[in-house]
Amino acid sequence: MMHMTFFWGKNTEVLFDGWPGTSLTMYWVCLASIFVTSALSEWISRCGVMKVGPASFGGGLVQTLVYTVRACLSYLIMLAVMSFNGGVFLAAMAGFGLGFMIFGSRSFKDTGSNNNHTEIQSHC
Repeated sequence: MMHMTFFWGKNTEVLFDGWPGTSLTMYWVCLASIFVTSALSEWISRCGVMKVGPASFGGGLVQTLVYTVRACLSYLIMLAVMSFNGGVFLAAMAGFGLGFMIFGSRSFKDTGSNNNHTEIQSHC
């Protein structure tokens, strides 16, 4: 039976029937894969392929492919979170958070000493 409220525990089903099952090891593998998928989705959102460049058919195909992969990963994460397992939710949010910190924030970027603005970049 599917839970309709958040719950804690290793006995859950995420995305596929019987996965991760009742094994604690497989539950940790599930959480790690969701974490990595979330961080990967954030990296794809921030990588240079999605930025505007000169108009070309090949460039448009690459952008479309990258966008489609990112959307697919995001929907898979959403469906995993819809298992209502608290650990799955926390793994997804931690992956998105760490992915943003590494790839999107100014934490690991050299912004230069003359750049004093504090606004957050919008990719819209």
